[in-house]
Amino acid sequence: MIDISANKIRLWFLPILSGIFIGTSYIPFPPWASLFCFVPLWIFWNRQNSLKGVFLGGLLTSFIFTLIGFNWVTYLLHEFAHLDWPIAVLGMLLYAVIAHLFVPVAGVLWFLGQRKFAWSEQLSLVLMALITILCEAYSLTLFDWNFGYSWYGAGVPVYQWAEMIGFSGLSALTLFCNLPLYIAWQKRRQAAGKRILMTVVWGFVLLNAGGFWLKNRLPEPDASFKALLVQANIGNSEKLAAELGKGYSQEILRRYTDLTDQALKTTETKIDFVLWPETAFPALLGEDFKFDAHPAQLSKFIHERELPLITGAYSVDRASRLITNSLFVLDKTGEIVPPHYSKSILLAFGEYIPGEQFFPQIRDWLPPTGHFARGQGPTTLLHWNGYKMGPQICYESLFPAFSRSLAELGAQFIVNVTNDAWYGTWQEPYQHMYMTLARGVEFRRPVLRATNTGISTVSLASGDILQRSPLHQAWAGVYEVPYLTNPPATFYQQWFWLVPLLLWTALLVLIGIGIRDCYKKQ
Repeated sequence: MIDISANKIRLWFLPILSGIFIGTSYIPFPPWASLFCFVPLWIFWNRQNSLKGVFLGGLLTSFIFTLIGFNWVTYLLHEFAHLDWPIAVLGMLLYAVIAHLFVPVAGVLWFLGQRKFAWSEQLSLVLMALITILCEAYSLTLFDWNFGYSWYGAGVPVYQWAEMIGFSGLSALTLFCNLPLYIAWQKRRQAAGKRILMTVVWGFVLLNAGGFWLKNRLPEPDASFKALLVQANIGNSEKLAAELGKGYSQEILRRYTDLTDQALKTTETKIDFVLWPETAFPALLGEDFKFDAHPAQLSKFIHERELPLITGAYSVDRASRLITNSLFVLDKTGEIVPPHYSKSILLAFGEYIPGEQFFPQIRDWLPPTGHFARGQGPTTLLHWNGYKMGPQICYESLFPAFSRSLAELGAQFIVNVTNDAWYGTWQEPYQHMYMTLARGVEFRRPVLRATNTGISTVSLASGDILQRSPLHQAWAGVYEVPYLTNPPATFYQQWFWLVPLLLWTALLVLIGIGIRDCYKKQ
């Protein structure tokens, strides 16, 4: 009896182990366990005879890897929500419980199917992997990460396949590789287990060789430009004070103009344009405000230096009279080049309240929450001097469909402006950076990323990342960016829905086989 209880206790170390494997394989960690991180949990699920055990095992795994891989939420709650550290820690624990419920949900769906249809062992294993992949792909989360980004974060050449299947496809492939390694573990004392292991190893080697080939076959750029990226490192308290009209606006503008001037003095090359981050300009910008003090000052600064500027700024939507989080192009005379872009994927509880359109009284309960107008989405490009620029603001870069629309419009490169000041210096700045630059690999376009506090940088169509700014320091950097004037569509751009279609088709076919076998047994 004691031995049985001890074995049951030891069994619960398996979902803990999976949680540690997953959490320590995501950015900024190398993906050392990505190909087998779910194996311990799947072993645990297969040894369970109750729905409760499967659910709790999956929840334990997701809780642990969220604590390890996304503990920056604690800092966010302290900095953004102004919660005391003990309350922020409690908030982090709650977030860890609910953030990645796709893991226990996958286990529950698999267990219910297995109990109802009594799938064969082989079919059950394949469906376990497939259901896990689909639940991850369609999980509801504010920070839409996946298992493919870690390969890019570690510089492993397999990430180049994102041109063909996207990083979501790489994520699915990574999780699917857990299946043969699960079988290899089961058969570890047999020759078959060793053959399976070597097949996975050599398959991974060949995929990386293919990654080198994909990179080397890219067409040579036929144009280039020089951009100056400016990171003024404005603190959240200063930005908030400026937004509330409590001063600091002039100081913030001065920091940006001084950093820009300093960079111009130290470079001998002609700068084609300057890029400032999200909401860098500390006042309303637009045709309705061009004669206000700060816009007039900015226009004069640009005109005197004949230096075009792309900058994040607030504006106002004429229809709703609500504030917009926007991106503007100003030509070398200081005039605004229409149209500007307004952010369309807004941050929940930061820029809007979910459900407010149905229950307006929610705003009375959460009065400090931002109330922004939503832009029209990726329906137009920013144009200047012949450039076709795809605009993104902050975490719009996390959604491949958004960037695909920019590519379909003919964007030659992507311009992303961000403010990551709320997240600290540990994990999120690196995670967000790689997830943003990943869009450039999928659609083979350079990505310019200017942030308030870092990491500001440029990635090329090859995925190569140029100089990176320091975190939480004032900084400016000049980049020469080669690009294609007419970039061809990538396979992923043309066949965007191929991987989801294959996954859902495989699921339906396998479930159909399971149902057929179940009726045969009867």
